[in-house]
Amino acid sequence: MLKLENISFATDDKEILRDINLTIDDRFVAITGPNGSGKSTLLKVIMGLVQPISGRIYLDGEDITDLSISERANRGISFAFQQPVRFKGLKVRDLLELAGGRGKNGNEGFVHACKVLGEVGLCAKDYIDRELDDTLSGGEMKRIEIAMAAARGTKLTLFDEPEAGIDLWSFQSLIHVFERLYQKTSGTIIIISHQERILNIADKIIYLKDGMISEYAEGKKVLDQLALDINPVAGTDNLLGDIAWKEVR
Repeated sequence: MLKLENISFATDDKEILRDINLTIDDRFVAITGPNGSGKSTLLKVIMGLVQPISGRIYLDGEDITDLSISERANRGISFAFQQPVRFKGLKVRDLLELAGGRGKNGNEGFVHACKVLGEVGLCAKDYIDRELDDTLSGGEMKRIEIAMAAARGTKLTLFDEPEAGIDLWSFQSLIHVFERLYQKTSGTIIIISHQERILNIADKIIYLKDGMISEYAEGKKVLDQLALDINPVAGTDNLLGDIAWKEVR
């Protein structure tokens, strides 16, 4: 269970998060809201990438507010960036074996790495020995990063807009990956997304607006509430023609 108490964050005299109070114990929670509402900052605060100016964070009852990123990772938190990091000179198998905590001890790490690649729709034979460099597309890197999260099997996994910057085919595949991940995970997934198909998977949706929680409830209830707040706009840059939420001003 993740609990945030009175979390606020500001930078350059600008308040980004204002008195956030949350208790999350569902398996799949989506965060949505207008650009600049503080969604990415909220995930970074949870991971420890930035420190709140006030408030406390608890994971399974333990106060982790003052813990470092590595200490939080050891407690069972994973973070997937909007733009996955590329590790030149490192192969896919190396990353997945390290993520799974199996190192190169015998064949176990290799078998597990192949398994999680299959779970995200990548053929292990084609990808296991690829280098994590610019020869991999954005969509391939996104799926490898999700495979890394699956390999870790942490109690809390944070995804910052995994659909951003990928093509139509990759997005369609990504939806199926998250559907499978939802079915298999025993931990909690928190994902920032604007895509209706991802929001529909969620047990609950957090609607963040102006750095505050406007709604936090079951998916359908929040989507119904959003319909009163915002206009569904057919965005030309929206990958599947899904609903792009545009705030009414």
